[in-house]
Amino acid sequence: MLLHLNIQNFAIVRTLDIDWRQGMTTITGETGAGKSIAIDALGLCLGDRAVTNVVRPNCKKAELAATFDISGNTVAQQWLTNNDIAVDDDCILRRIISSEGRSKAYINGSQVPLAQLKDIGRLLINIHGQHDHQLIIKASEQRQILDAYADHQHLLADVKLHYQQWKQLNYEYQQLQDNQAQREAQQQLLQYQVSELDEFSLTEGEFEQLELDYKRHSNSQFLLDSTLSALQSLSENEQFNALDNLRSAYEQISKLASVDNHLATLASQLEESLIQLEDTSTELQSYYQQLELDPQAYQMIEDRYSTAIQLAKKHQVAPEQLFTHYLTLKNELSLISSDETRLTGILTEIAETEVNYREAATILSASRAKAAATLSQRISDSMKELNMAHGQFEVSLTATVSDKLNLHGIDEVNFLISLNPGQALEAMNKVASGGELSRISLAMQVILADKVVTPTLIFDEVDVGISGPTAAMVGDKLRQLAANTQVICVTHLPQVASKGHQQLFVTKLTDGEHTETKVTELSEQGRVQEIARLLAGDSITEHSLANAQELLAS
Repeated sequence: MLLHLNIQNFAIVRTLDIDWRQGMTTITGETGAGKSIAIDALGLCLGDRAVTNVVRPNCKKAELAATFDISGNTVAQQWLTNNDIAVDDDCILRRIISSEGRSKAYINGSQVPLAQLKDIGRLLINIHGQHDHQLIIKASEQRQILDAYADHQHLLADVKLHYQQWKQLNYEYQQLQDNQAQREAQQQLLQYQVSELDEFSLTEGEFEQLELDYKRHSNSQFLLDSTLSALQSLSENEQFNALDNLRSAYEQISKLASVDNHLATLASQLEESLIQLEDTSTELQSYYQQLELDPQAYQMIEDRYSTAIQLAKKHQVAPEQLFTHYLTLKNELSLISSDETRLTGILTEIAETEVNYREAATILSASRAKAAATLSQRISDSMKELNMAHGQFEVSLTATVSDKLNLHGIDEVNFLISLNPGQALEAMNKVASGGELSRISLAMQVILADKVVTPTLIFDEVDVGISGPTAAMVGDKLRQLAANTQVICVTHLPQVASKGHQQLFVTKLTDGEHTETKVTELSEQGRVQEIARLLAGDSITEHSLANAQELLAS
């Protein structure tokens, strides 16, 4: 519930502190005094859009803070936890607005985006303006009222789930259909490309080996000549070769090492070199013997190597990437083929999802029909209590005519009323006046009170167009509503104001240069004086005072 509201430099308020009580609080005051100023300030604490003229003239900023008791509001506590904001028994929403229009928002001392004020505000308070009763003539609002009364959120969730699945499948099907012609053309191209590469049958790493073989065969004569020359120099030349000369040097140093052991290390090094050179000569001899000039083999390698390069150029990839490119094309072709299979299979899924949707929607419709019967009777009874003696109310359910599925089910919900004997039931906007709509809206609020998740309800002059005995009945209904939730009501009716557990009086003071709004909580005697003023105007008489005392006593 709302505990406290602090306002600084807002509109014509310099500074204001209001403590709120459980039950019903009424706010009264003279016309133009600013009775709705506290409601406007609360709206900004709850995330309403700010404009520059909300700051009091000659002030740099306006500061607004609303304190709520959330000790029993587990939903609000969970919201704070989920958003990493400190949780306590009290929740403080704070808003600072500069004269230039810049705004900052805080929850329990943590600066937050404005959207978060709106999110938690919905869990704390609900404000009904003097024109909000006009919402109940809208079909969407009527459906939401019936669903709230039926309290079948799980059925709504089932319908929504199947609807979203159906919608997603239809979107996918449409995308597949839209792309079918393009996909068929792409499939033909891919089939040709893959077939061409299939025929070539390049294996992984083959091009790199082809490149090496091609270089070797194209230079085979040069390799033969050069290898033979190297062998001659190394070991084959009978007149002079490196191996014979190294062996001779080793033998000489080895003999000298027996005379001077300082040469032993050099002898060992020459021996190692000799062994390595002999091994090299042997390997080079083996390589030379394996070299051969094979024009046929060379032609085969050259043809395949050349074809690989041409295919790579045709597919606009590097030759080394041709095999990877081939695998990519095969995968793309497989995906396109699976799309065609999906296009066939998705129709079955759509049909199954639609069956599931209609089953869930039928169950929801049955629940709505059951709730509609009891809600119709209860609102009809409340209309009589609110001085509409011949009023009749009916929640009408008709099946939607469109073949397209709807997020909210298969029902069209319409509120029908009749206000006079023999008058046929008709849509509310065709029959009811603004005052009658306001009373019906209030009746609904009372009936739905046990479904209300927000612990505070504010009514900003929702009793416009009501007077006399009806006003007293409206007051009783608001008081009845306050048994389940905190109710704050801005009113000009004495019959409503007298029903409050707490009454605040708004007055406007001016010294000719500055204007300021004050809000004070009235004592019992102050309430008698204010109720009498509402009854009789500025000329308060003994009779109006007596009437005021009678209203407060009742």
